[in-house]
Amino acid sequence: MPMSSPERSNGAAFDRPLDPSTRRTARIAGVWWIITFVTSIPALLLYDPLLNDANFILSAGADTRIELGAFLEIGLVISGIATAVVMYPILRRQSQSISLGYVACRIVESCMIAVGIVSVLSVLTLREDLAGAAGTDAATLTTVGQSLVAVHDATFLLGPAFCAGFGNGLLLGYLMYKSGLVPRRMALIGLVGGPLALVTATAVLFGAWEQTSAAGFFFTLPEAVWELSLGIYLIVKGFKTPSPILDDSRQSALDEAFSPSVAAG
Repeated sequence: MPMSSPERSNGAAFDRPLDPSTRRTARIAGVWWIITFVTSIPALLLYDPLLNDANFILSAGADTRIELGAFLEIGLVISGIATAVVMYPILRRQSQSISLGYVACRIVESCMIAVGIVSVLSVLTLREDLAGAAGTDAATLTTVGQSLVAVHDATFLLGPAFCAGFGNGLLLGYLMYKSGLVPRRMALIGLVGGPLALVTATAVLFGAWEQTSAAGFFFTLPEAVWELSLGIYLIVKGFKTPSPILDDSRQSALDEAFSPSVAAG
């Protein structure tokens, strides 16, 4: 049976190649996702002397290493927010409220990381200013240093664990699955990895195991695979077509619904 004119029109809309600006948005988002990996994992390794040596604040050396880790985490803060901001104009076509929730989670996560950076740099400042000074009590200085490290550990739990599991896993995974912007099997990794990340974050919160333990690594691995695969896919392929939310007619209707004139009326 021949296809009607409207059906041909809809098919043509879905079969059109991606708009160059939309393809560029996908690739920029993918680059930001890869930057989050390039900055986060090395930063944690560089922090190792400070995080695992109770007397680090009384020792000497490793300043440059810690400062480099802090610099990388500043890049992580910027790239984390950028991944959400760049993708928001596309994701809001699927769900305005969930997209805003995703952006909010990403911002909160980045803010938690920023607080962790401050605590790490504070340890270095105290060591330079107070260690070896007359009248300085070593036990008190060690306690203060460990307190600042504990603040970093708490921000690492609340940010990259809880916020990332909920925002990057559940919210973004859902948006990508429903919109078809990436293969749905890939999006399922996020929908599975997000809850697993929340499970291990909850276990760490209640003292079941350490966040950097083998169990913590096992439970957060699917979330890491989801984020890395998303970045690579967006750079190499861009957004997957056909996708209903890339239909120009739907975008025009959405823009009209949120235009100032409609809101004023």
